[in-house]
Amino acid sequence: MITASGKPRQRRASTWQQQLAEAVTRPEQLAEALGLPPERLGASAAAARLFPLRVPRSFLARIRPGDPDDPLLRQILPVTEELTEHPGYGADPVGEHAAVRAPGLLQKYRGRALLITTSTCAVHCRYCFRREFPYTEQIGEGPRWAEALAQIARDASLEEIILSGGDPLSLSNARLASLGRSLAAIPHVRRLRVHTRQPVVLPDRVDEGLLQWLRSASLPIVFVLHINHPREIDEAVAEACAALRATGITLLNQSVLLAGVNDEADVLEELSQRLFRAGVLPYYLHALDPVRGAAHFAVPDERARSIAGVLAARLPGYLVPRLVRETPAAAAKVALSPRL
Repeated sequence: MITASGKPRQRRASTWQQQLAEAVTRPEQLAEALGLPPERLGASAAAARLFPLRVPRSFLARIRPGDPDDPLLRQILPVTEELTEHPGYGADPVGEHAAVRAPGLLQKYRGRALLITTSTCAVHCRYCFRREFPYTEQIGEGPRWAEALAQIARDASLEEIILSGGDPLSLSNARLASLGRSLAAIPHVRRLRVHTRQPVVLPDRVDEGLLQWLRSASLPIVFVLHINHPREIDEAVAEACAALRATGITLLNQSVLLAGVNDEADVLEELSQRLFRAGVLPYYLHALDPVRGAAHFAVPDERARSIAGVLAARLPGYLVPRLVRETPAAAAKVALSPRL
């Protein structure tokens, strides 16, 4: 990985692609890496069959060995609770099926649309609202991007395009650059937004090829990272953020409020402070999307509003993420007012 100073940090022997291929995908691997007997880990093979386990070893290294309740582990561990059906929790929690404009192109809000670039993620977060997304039907890969790009070109109201997935940084630098050029060639597209977790879970993904694309891009680019807990920001992640910032892009963060992970004001306050030191501004604190298999992460609204109120009282406004919920068919995200 290249640091903001332009000097290469001492790298792992493998490339980020190799690290991605070597991610832990079996609960027994996870137990061995964390020094936990499989029965104490509490993993569910049945849950892992429904939504596979996947975590890069660079993220795994930040999980405390021997601690089955570690908040980073909780985000990636398949557990039995995922198998329990809950009313109101389903496969399409935010109404994306109704928002399809073209293969891989979704639009829910005025002026911006989202392009599903890939189905691949470096990490499988257990609360992911797209854990049952029909990628086979909607993936916007290869030639199918042409139809999505044509739809964007026909709609002059679309000023911002959001690259999502999966994780768009799972694509090669060449494909990202090619897609960026295609979007920049559409006169009414003014901004490009990239939603990614890869610089966090796989910081070596921030390589010279990615930085070169960002430096040479003709559109303003915003990266929205996804960091839920302050311990996710280690030295390598901070260096990755510094290198990204040095290209001139904007760095924001969105978190999901998760029971047993970050549902304490102290944890979120520390997260905001660490984000700012890394050059990232807190953006959204999302209420959990009611996707099937994730109900055990839910935090009641009153508790969420109370936590947001404590943050507002402790932090300057620019460090307080906006507490929101995404609601199907709504014209915008719905704000949940802090309880002061």
